[in-house]
Amino acid sequence: MTENEQLLRRVRAKAHDDRPWGRTSLPEPLDPTTVARAEAALGFPLPPLLTELYLRIGDGGFGPEYGLLPLLDSSPAEESSAVAEYLARRERNPDDPDWPWPAGVLPISHWGCGMYACVDCLAPQAPVLLFEPNADDADHAWYVDAPGLDTWLRTWLDGTGWYEESNEGPEPTPWESFRARTEATPQP
Repeated sequence: MTENEQLLRRVRAKAHDDRPWGRTSLPEPLDPTTVARAEAALGFPLPPLLTELYLRIGDGGFGPEYGLLPLLDSSPAEESSAVAEYLARRERNPDDPDWPWPAGVLPISHWGCGMYACVDCLAPQAPVLLFEPNADDADHAWYVDAPGLDTWLRTWLDGTGWYEESNEGPEPTPWESFRARTEATPQP
């Protein structure tokens, strides 16, 4: 069994046992057609592990804090989907040009207070980034939460994420690629 298979088994077990923020059930997994529609709307492929989470575990509703967002369609609780969040944030707001959203950075989980966990879908290791807009400056709002989605999931499973009250580990480090990914990449 591969490391990813073992990881997916652990995630599935925890997803069936834990209900973030009072959810009563785990959403059904997606079918490959829905994932393909999401990728077409985004204009880039999802990292393989993220795809497997949606295909094999459920359409969001599991994971740290509020859990993963639904991928393409909003949930019955009117929770915005990851694709809708990405597309809305990629639209340039002429009234607020200082807050561009980087290309290929898909919000996957809401932390509250405007904060999101996001996967960099254009990087080979699919690092998970923390968007923390409460810094009041876009250049200081992006951090590397985990070097890869697999590591991010393991910190959730092991209870060692920065968001855990008992965590005494290092805080996320600044994401140095923010400006390069917002200025040099055209909008999808």
